[in-house]
Order: sequence, then C-alpha cells, then structure tokens
Amino acid sequence: MSRSRTFNLADLFEVVAACVPERTAFRCGAHTLTFRELDQRASRFGSALRARGFGRGDHVGIQLYNSVEYLEAFLGCCKIGAVPINVNYRYVSEELRYLFTTLDMKCLVYGAEFESEVATTAPLVPTLKTLLRVGGGAPAAGVEDFAAVVAAGSPDLDDPGRSDDDIYMLCTGGTTGMPKGVMWPQKAIFMAALGGGGIYFRRPPIQRPEELAEFVPHGPPLVYFAVAPLMHGAAMWASLIALFAGYTVVVNDEPRFDPEHVWDIVAREGVNILSVVGDAMALPLIRALEEQPGRWDLSRMFVFGSGGAIFTEQAQARLRAVLPRISCANGMGSSESGLLGGRENADRSGSGYIVLDQRPDLALIDDEGRIVTEPGSEGTLVRTGYLPVGYYGDPAKTAATFVKIDGKSWCVTGDRARIDEAGNYHVLGRGSQCINTGGEKVYPEEVEEAALRYEAINDVLVVGAPDERWGQKVVAVVALLPDKQFHQAAFERVCRERLAGYKVPRSVVIVEEIMRSPAGKADYAWAKRVVAERVTG
Repeated sequence: MSRSRTFNLADLFEVVAACVPERTAFRCGAHTLTFRELDQRASRFGSALRARGFGRGDHVGIQLYNSVEYLEAFLGCCKIGAVPINVNYRYVSEELRYLFTTLDMKCLVYGAEFESEVATTAPLVPTLKTLLRVGGGAPAAGVEDFAAVVAAGSPDLDDPGRSDDDIYMLCTGGTTGMPKGVMWPQKAIFMAALGGGGIYFRRPPIQRPEELAEFVPHGPPLVYFAVAPLMHGAAMWASLIALFAGYTVVVNDEPRFDPEHVWDIVAREGVNILSVVGDAMALPLIRALEEQPGRWDLSRMFVFGSGGAIFTEQAQARLRAVLPRISCANGMGSSESGLLGGRENADRSGSGYIVLDQRPDLALIDDEGRIVTEPGSEGTLVRTGYLPVGYYGDPAKTAATFVKIDGKSWCVTGDRARIDEAGNYHVLGRGSQCINTGGEKVYPEEVEEAALRYEAINDVLVVGAPDERWGQKVVAVVALLPDKQFHQAAFERVCRERLAGYKVPRSVVIVEEIMRSPAGKADYAWAKRVVAERVTG
C-alpha cells in the first residue's frame, strides 16, 4: 500500500497486523483469531458495509456480548470511515429507541439474544434500515446473517479517504441519565485514551503511525484480560491499547460476572495483565482466592489494574496477601476526557483515593470557571489537548462540557480535586454526586471506601437524602455478605476511624444487591430511588 498511514484506528491496527500476523490477537472462549485473521475479517465486513451503501460518517451500532464479531464490526467500520457505536445490551426497547433515534443509527449489528427488543424497536427508528444479526437460526425478513455478510465481503479493502479526524463515538450515560454519544476524532482518542502507542513500551506517544512497526515486533507477546464487557468504554480502550502493542486480548465469554470463571480464564490463558472496574469486581475476585487458596495457577499474572471506580487500599492489601508478587494499578478517566492516569494515594495524606500527577494538560477551575493553582485550592478537574468534538446532536451539553478558558479548549470532567503542596491533584469524587450537609461537602467515594472496611459489608453506595435540619444527610445503601449481621454501633465505629463526624452515614438502608452496570459502574440514580422510598427526612 503506497498511501501514507493515518491515525485512523484501522490504519494503526493494519500496521500492527502486518508486523505480527500470526500472533493470537483475540480469544473469547473457544473462538480465536490471529492478527491476520482479525484484519481480514474486519476488511470483509467493511467491504460488505460499503457494498450496502455505507461509508464515512454513517452510524453503526454494535449491540453484542463479548465476541470475535464485536471487534470485526468495530474495526470494519473504522476501515471505511463509518462510525462504530457501543450499545448497552441491558437497554430495553424504549431506551434503545431513544438511543437509535437521537444518534441517527443507520445500521445495527446485534446478537440473537436481543432479537425481541430489536424487533420491537427497529420499526420505530426511521434511519435504521440495515439489521445484521449474530447467531441464531434463519433470520427474519429484513434481517441479514452477520456471518454470511462477512463471508461474502472482499478481503481486499482500502480507503484513501481515511483520516485522523474520522470519528469514533462512545455512547455513555446509562447510570447517570439518558445516553449520549461522545464524538472523538480517532487521532484524539488514540492519544488521549489509548496511550499514543507507547504506553506499554515506556515510550512517548508516536509521531507517525508507521513507528508502531519499529517496536511492536520486539515486544513481549503478553496476554491482556479486561474483565468488563467490550461495550464498556474502559474495557474497549484497554483492549485496543493491548492490541496496538501486539498483545493477545482475552475477554470473558460469559455475559455474567462469575469470579471463579474469571480465574479459570486467567489460569487457562496465562493472563499477564488483568483489569477490573473497582472494588465491585475486585472484592469478589479476591474473596474467591481467599476461600480457595492454591486452586488456580496465577504465576504468569503480574499486574492487577483498575479504572472507572474505587479500588480501595484495603482491597489492594487483601489482594497482595494472597498474591504477594502482584503489582496493583489504580487509574481514572472518563468518556469525555480520556485516560487521566492516576496512582494510589498510598500514604493517605489527602482525602482523595486517586492522585493525579501535575501535568501541563490538567488543571483545576473554581466555580467561576477560573483556573486555580495555589496548594490547598479545590475545584473541578479539567483537561486540554486532544479532546472530543462534543456530544452528537446536543450543542447545549457540548457547550457546558467543552469550554474555552483563556483562549484554550478544555474538557470539564465533573471530578472535584484538591491541589497538594507538590502541585498534584487529589481526586475527591464526582461533583454531581457531592452531598451538601450543613454547608459541608461530602464525596460519596470517600465514605464508601471507609464503609467497606466494616467486615459485614459486601458492597455499598452512598447518596444524599433531604434533611430538615442539615439540608441533606448522608445515607449508605448496603449489601451484606452472606450470613453476616449488621450492627449500627460497630459500623459507625469503623467509619469514624476514617471520617469526620459529618461524613458518617446517618441512615443505612440494607438491600440484597447493589445495582451496578455490567462493568461494575455505580447506579446512583437507583440508590437515590431506594433511599427516597425507605428513608424519611
């Protein structure tokens, strides 16, 4: 191919595939693809889409459990400039109708498991003309079989129109509001969320796509496992980072999260790097190791990472007790900001659970939108540099999230942070979830971390409830471990060891299970509804 490569994600993947064609790229249960096979099948899908009239800028939804078809569809879209969009497979018909309509979806790749919801929804979406089903028997009228479509596509595909500015859209918002599509230029997502190509090689971001060929073939053929589903942005980003390093990506082949099955995969596949979404995933995994010591050979795993939710100090200590050689990584990011980095606040000198190193692309702004720099200052974290172009079809939310300060564009993350004496940022929590009780700010994440130290608690979310005297009061929604009893006095004692009195929950609601997304993300809207039903002011 004579044309110059771009930072289109398909171009980048093709560079890697040409370097290590026979390495295993992806494995989901019994289904395995080498880099060459994944590239060829993605080309066939892209060719098939093009033959059906799809091209640059057309929106293609992917509503699938983890599967080889997920990556084939994703990369195939990128190859022709179509826009791949993740679809939350938990959505019901009304949520799907809203999503497909507001995002002008033209094509949907979906699993046979979702046939009923798709059949109900598709006729209500005028733009949605092409349905491609994965699995199942003979498709219904108006639906095509994904496998047959790929088989009929050409393996020879090029697109001279590929560009750094081709769009990748991340659909977000399932637990905090109606879903919305964040539009990322592909070079921007590569640099802001995918490490710029050098993250696993301890190199700065690449300057040319062809640079990947200079070091990927010489790197170790490691195995990476993101436990969260690929439809979750953090898992997809982490998997793409690994693929662009020439690593093998392994995914969970079951739609549910089963800790024992996860460890079975780690042992069977020789996983080197494992990533989860906070304590909601980490604690059940750790508990399985504690209860069944020696069951799994985990000698090849050396990194246990987390992002997107709290991975607490006590959880990490318990993990190291059963896996002494393991290295823990604790990071953060968002759909709008990309990966922000992060490290554990090991000395607990600040109130945050994540510390972000001082960097020229990060800053804090006060409530008036001015950048603050003094140690001790508190504000909202913002990022500049490589950014999305906005939310699809929502100029008001775009204007509120992507702002100009002193002539420079910034993404307002919504995370509150405080500057320490070294100029680093101690993240306090999401500003939108902040509880104001008697004029004092309480960040749920900090209270949740303290509450999890109480030995009877399996999971917890903390929200605010109306209070006649204080405006709001702190309420913990708690799920207990099997055969454990909750004792208020003991719980308060544990919390007061870590928290000021005004932060200690004044009410506790016991539930059977804490509601979270398939990736473990907290559903605070659900917790607030539970509290509204069961707690009086």
